[in-house]
Amino acid sequence: MTETVVTVENAPNNNTAKPNEGNGLSFIKLNVEYFKTLPGIIKIIELILGIICMSCASPAYLSGTHWFLFAVTISFISTLIWSFVYLLSIREALNLPIDWLLSEMINTGIDTVFYCIGFIVQLAVWVSPYSQVIRVRNLIAGVFGLLNTFAYGYGTFMLHKEWKSSRTTN
Repeated sequence: MTETVVTVENAPNNNTAKPNEGNGLSFIKLNVEYFKTLPGIIKIIELILGIICMSCASPAYLSGTHWFLFAVTISFISTLIWSFVYLLSIREALNLPIDWLLSEMINTGIDTVFYCIGFIVQLAVWVSPYSQVIRVRNLIAGVFGLLNTFAYGYGTFMLHKEWKSSRTTN
């Protein structure tokens, strides 16, 4: 009778990858701490005020409100994109030759101009007497647009200060 001997050895573990490695998402790191800083709080305020502006001015009954909603929506989307850039730490993950601060400052400055023109148009259009409920709601949207103009302006100022301090002078 012949005997068969089986020797079991521990095979080398080739599966030492971390959970996020290999799935293409290893560069994503949530950065919730950013929203506890002043620039992060300003972004949250801009988003909240943008939602209030959109909800008070919708639906657009007059052509001036169309411009206002366009300005608010474009600014809201761009701020949402920048919020995700910071939340997901995309700036740190991508090695692109982009001056991120300058890009964000220019974008926020353009959003400030959009909001400034938008709230002026919104308030000018709704000064004339219309239905009381619709008029008050749209005037409130214009006032919140004014507040968001200040928020975007302050955000642009803060980004300009940060961008100036990040540049090295030789």
